Amino acid sequence: MNELDTVLAAFAAVPAIEWVAAALALGYLLLAIRQSPWCWAFAVVSAALYLVVFARAGLIMQAALQVFYVGMAGYGWRAWRGSGSAAPVMIGRWSARRHLLAWSAVAAFALLNGAIISRNSGGSVVTYLDAAIAWGSVLATWMVARKVLENWLYWIVLDFAAALLAAWQGLAATALLFLLYTALAVQGYRQWLRDERVMAATHAT
Repeated sequence: MNELDTVLAAFAAVPAIEWVAAALALGYLLLAIRQSPWCWAFAVVSAALYLVVFARAGLIMQAALQVFYVGMAGYGWRAWRGSGSAAPVMIGRWSARRHLLAWSAVAAFALLNGAIISRNSGGSVVTYLDAAIAWGSVLATWMVARKVLENWLYWIVLDFAAALLAAWQGLAATALLFLLYTALAVQGYRQWLRDERVMAATHAT
């Protein structure tokens, strides 16, 4: 069997639930780039399916992360649409100090979480990578819900790392999705940067 046959066989073995979850997750990202609140509806269904996919693959933190995604989808829907007296959130930025504090917290939680899981399951470097991606994704998802511009820069790194992790665990469709996510995160940053500039120009007039 040549390399092409191996790749085709790997994709043929991907269960339907993973393909559906990947397609919905892609829909979420495309709508998020357009700042459509409907992205959060796609996020709920995709996360529910991925909870099953990651649990079956033994990626504990990635599975637990899907529960967080469902909760954040509800928050993101309200924040992006506005509710009551609260206006919809607008694109903003974080200070360097806030970024440093946020990533320091991510590193601390990831190391602690990875150590706990490793102690109970005899984990390896995969365990720590799983935890780091999970906690980094918690931060980046919160930033998306609050429309922090730099979320896309974080996702470029996180999505590429997640693609490596998924491939390592034999999740071919998910690995491909995360590689596509990496490219789309670049586009997302460019689009939101343009939107931010248009918004600033509109408010200045």
